Amino acid sequence: MQKTPIILAKPPAERGNKATPTPAAPAGNPTEKPIVLMKARDEGKPPATGDGASQAPAASGKTEKEFQRPTQPVYQIQNRGMAPSAPSSNVDPVIGQAKLHPPERMKHAIKLVDDQMNWCDSAMEYLLDQTDVLVIGIIGLQGTGKSTIMSLLSSNTPEEDQRSYVFRAQTQEIKERGGNQTNGIDFFITQERIIFLDTQPILSPAVLDHLINNDRKLPPEYSLPHTYVEMQSLQMAAFLFTVCHAVLLVQDWFTDLNLYRFLQTAEMLKPSTPSPSHESSGGPGSEEGTEYYPNVGTLSMLDCNIFPGLSNDFLESEVNLFLLPVMESEVEENLVRAGAGGMSLFPLLPGYKGHPSFQSLVSKLRSQILSMSRPQLSHTILTEKNWFHYAARIWDGVKKSSALSEYSRLLS
Repeated sequence: MQKTPIILAKPPAERGNKATPTPAAPAGNPTEKPIVLMKARDEGKPPATGDGASQAPAASGKTEKEFQRPTQPVYQIQNRGMAPSAPSSNVDPVIGQAKLHPPERMKHAIKLVDDQMNWCDSAMEYLLDQTDVLVIGIIGLQGTGKSTIMSLLSSNTPEEDQRSYVFRAQTQEIKERGGNQTNGIDFFITQERIIFLDTQPILSPAVLDHLINNDRKLPPEYSLPHTYVEMQSLQMAAFLFTVCHAVLLVQDWFTDLNLYRFLQTAEMLKPSTPSPSHESSGGPGSEEGTEYYPNVGTLSMLDCNIFPGLSNDFLESEVNLFLLPVMESEVEENLVRAGAGGMSLFPLLPGYKGHPSFQSLVSKLRSQILSMSRPQLSHTILTEKNWFHYAARIWDGVKKSSALSEYSRLLS
């Protein structure tokens, strides 16, 4: 029996014509391109002899199988000159699809929350729709080196000029007048999709001084400037405890118990994790479900193998602490090592520090922080853009929190 799959490809108006067209007739008509392209064999001719005899049935069988249900993409491929039996590997898989481009590389930090405690949307353009993201926050008192540490953890090295750091550190002028460099919350994301959040100092005397000396108007719910400064600090700490995978506390002196009490208060006033439904969140009688907190994993100096004389069984329980030496340049270190006459006592020997170098310790700290586990922040897995909207929602909830308002009333 002679199969005629070419009839299935004809337009409906011509399906009544039972005459088998000759090979030359459709080829001359430009309106019959699909029919010509569908004809992978000559039905009107007798089977060829010789080498072509064994190839014709195979080609026609494949053509019949491939074009039983002709679709528009098939005609597009054929009209570009490709044979009907061409393998699918010749088809470009990205035709008609938008290619992914790497996001714009950030060169410096931008504002996530400005000095007026208002949310900023400029960070949205640097975010992607992917879930492999790590969020690191930092808090600490004034002048402890928060911005410097965040710059070294994110993008910079100790050898670089501090004026080129992604998070601006205090200048000498600011240090001399007792001011603070960072206001609000600064945002920076690396090419490895790690978000760093640097905050203004908590309980800052410089912020309080600025409020008093510049006669800035306080929000109506605050009557005293120092109450407003403390509530700002609690708002930022509670915000970081809700939207970060890990939060670093920086101290530059002995441990202050009042600082730990502040952290406990911020944890107590931390807003509840919003429910997946926007309508049911915050409503009366709504079930908030599981609460999520930042990573409380231990920063271990023993696991870094930077102290060869100390073994892992040296301490009964590891301390969640990582010590960094004073960051000094090579010129300053040489002056310190030099004697009263300005000459080193042992010029051929390396200077004795009593601790590993600052560069090596920062590198070890960075590797530990960036390898931390990434606990779930909400009831659903968040992409970078989802995290941004989630963080904006949390910040708005922190500013309107009834618990924080009640605590502020008690302080007054």
